[in-house]
Amino acid sequence: MEQTHTGGNGTAAHPTGSAQRRVLVVEDDTTIVDAVSARLRAEGFLVQTAADGPSAVDAAEAWQPDLMVLDVMLPGFDGLEVCRRVQAQRPVPVLMLTARDDETDMLVGLGVGADDYMTKPFSMRELAARVHVLLRRVERAALAAVTPRSGILRLGDLEIDHAQRRVRVRNGDVHLTPTEFDLLVCLANTPRAVLSREQLLAQVWDWADASGTRTVDSHIKALRRKIGAERIRTVHGVGYALETPAP
Repeated sequence: MEQTHTGGNGTAAHPTGSAQRRVLVVEDDTTIVDAVSARLRAEGFLVQTAADGPSAVDAAEAWQPDLMVLDVMLPGFDGLEVCRRVQAQRPVPVLMLTARDDETDMLVGLGVGADDYMTKPFSMRELAARVHVLLRRVERAALAAVTPRSGILRLGDLEIDHAQRRVRVRNGDVHLTPTEFDLLVCLANTPRAVLSREQLLAQVWDWADASGTRTVDSHIKALRRKIGAERIRTVHGVGYALETPAP
């Protein structure tokens, strides 16, 4: 098993008075992990690495990262199991890396708590941008938690509680990832109105590059599985709309 390596000052404590964020990079390909780590350190992040499933879970528990960049295929046990175990300890934003451009794999990753994914090969610029976006979304969610919108939005038997970030369907709780919740709220803000993939990317992910539209599609599919496929309408070539009962 490869030992994990710390970036920055090499300590396990958050830097006092520093805004530096911690990123745990979990990848067994040394070429990729070196390139990703170097780029993230250049962006101002503290970086620690792990090369297999067990050491990744241990590092996440001990180091308490602000975000994980997590490869799917790992020795020991795979990235999906790492994600499950880490999310059971504490919620952590996860950017999943996959070598296969397979939508089923992506949906499984989103289902165990990943917030976004990238297919290899990828550019370091895009990876760094997505890390920044995920962390900004966490900051916005934290701000919303202390200054929440009041009330519960009810659309038929779908209820969205902004203050508690909870969703209920037919009086039963539905567990959504932070990204899925933000996506549902975005659609619910203008029910029945069609939002393009580019609009959803900009509003939910802060991502203006159209190359991320497949991310939207996969999150929509994951959301449909949880709240009901009939609730989200596809407008082919355009985007998606949240269906609501007729008034």
